[in-house]
Amino acid sequence: MWGTSFVAIEVGLEFFPTLSFAALRYELAGLVMLAYACYSTDRWRPETRDELLATAIGAVFIIAAYHGLLYLGQEHVPGAVASIIISLSPILTAVFASVLLTRGSLGKTGTVGLLAGFAGAVLVADPVSAFSGSSGSAQGLGIVLIFLAAVSFALGAVLTRPLRTDLPVQSMQAWAMLGGGVLLHGWALANGESLSAIELAPVGIASFLYLTLVSGAVAFLLYFELLDRLGPTELNLIGYVEPVVAALMSWVLLGHVIDTTALVGFGAIFFGFAAMKKQTLVSVAVAVRRRVAA
Repeated sequence: MWGTSFVAIEVGLEFFPTLSFAALRYELAGLVMLAYACYSTDRWRPETRDELLATAIGAVFIIAAYHGLLYLGQEHVPGAVASIIISLSPILTAVFASVLLTRGSLGKTGTVGLLAGFAGAVLVADPVSAFSGSSGSAQGLGIVLIFLAAVSFALGAVLTRPLRTDLPVQSMQAWAMLGGGVLLHGWALANGESLSAIELAPVGIASFLYLTLVSGAVAFLLYFELLDRLGPTELNLIGYVEPVVAALMSWVLLGHVIDTTALVGFGAIFFGFAAMKKQTLVSVAVAVRRRVAA
């Protein structure tokens, strides 16, 4: 679902003002999620300081900043390439966690992983062509914006870790979506966007509904369910399927083909993640082997 969302964004941007597209998506998804939270949980709103802070961090970093920058970047960069750049998020998360939470160094293996990840990002970005000429400059800007989106997501994920909260995930996510949607709307107004520019074409509406209901509400619920069952490392590994799905859908629906350099870059990013999470991945492999043997 997340892999296809990059292509759906690329399609929808043809019919919606950029930031308004993201804002409307998360305002509607937030309302759907809030209704589900009221139905399925005994607590539908944040109450404690940590719950309010976690919700605010989610709204600012994970919804508003991440999606605003991603959508703006995808004005200039194909969805399949955007998904590869976003796959840097687990590496950036590990870096921020090391600096902000453990206050320790990454170590030799972690440093190798970080360098490999950034080398992969450079290969995907192809700075020689991305920043040369007028079209290249636009593509370069898009790549920078999408990288900053990955930074925002990773930072938001790390900042919420120390916070103690018993608020159900559905409720917290609903308020983060609503808050992020409102922030995105303010950003859209400041950017001079108008809802009158929306083109109500069937393809655009289908893209919006898919992103809102499937890649929005359903995908986030599935994400947290998988996080609870599998743990963050295994889930991040599954997340590396996203660029593959995005590339296939981009090829099938839009006729875009990812070049070999970008594929090598994605491989370097995955290697970087594996290097930084070496010990954890070994533990995961052992656990999976035991599960299969049982």
